[in-house]
Amino acid sequence: MTDQQEIRHGPAAREVDRPAPNEGRLERAIAAQVRRLRQASGRTLAELAAAAGISKPMLSKIENAQTSCSLTTLARLADALDVPVTSLFRGADTEREAVYTPAGSGARIVARGTRVGHDYTLLGALRGPHKRMEAHLVTLTERSEEFPLFQHPGTELIYMLEGEMVYSHGESSYPMRPGDALQLDGEGVHGPQELITLPIRFLSVVAYGEIPSGD
Repeated sequence: MTDQQEIRHGPAAREVDRPAPNEGRLERAIAAQVRRLRQASGRTLAELAAAAGISKPMLSKIENAQTSCSLTTLARLADALDVPVTSLFRGADTEREAVYTPAGSGARIVARGTRVGHDYTLLGALRGPHKRMEAHLVTLTERSEEFPLFQHPGTELIYMLEGEMVYSHGESSYPMRPGDALQLDGEGVHGPQELITLPIRFLSVVAYGEIPSGD
């Protein structure tokens, strides 16, 4: 065997033949759903195959992710199982991020206003390739002649939980009481203007737009 042949049949060739990381994901998801639904209905392979008008060996291959069945076959299986055909695809999507913060476990953040009785608790930050969201529980316990103002990208939702205050955004002012909500453009200068009834607690959720990737 020549050196050229060794290169052609060596690691480079094996790299080409390597399966993609997500290969077979759809087949495995369909297999799990069909098997689960069939077992929940109390039917055997033969019974479901007959109801769907397909062979028992074909159904066995589907439940073992050994074949890619047609949409027609999937529709027949969905009809036989009395479920929407879309339910057979559950679990085929890529995993999605979620952030869970139990009560009292949010991180305390030192920010502008902390020294004048503003407490910021991070309830979670959801970050992805095209989006980001951050949620804070803000507690105001002291009055002050000056309050910090904020300006940031994205859109912010403020939902009042306790107390009463006046909140400013740009040239406008809004009275905020429990149950009131204010959505604002974060690029506009905003922040508490007057604290009327203490303590004040409100939920602040900032949803950032698409974050451009670096070069």
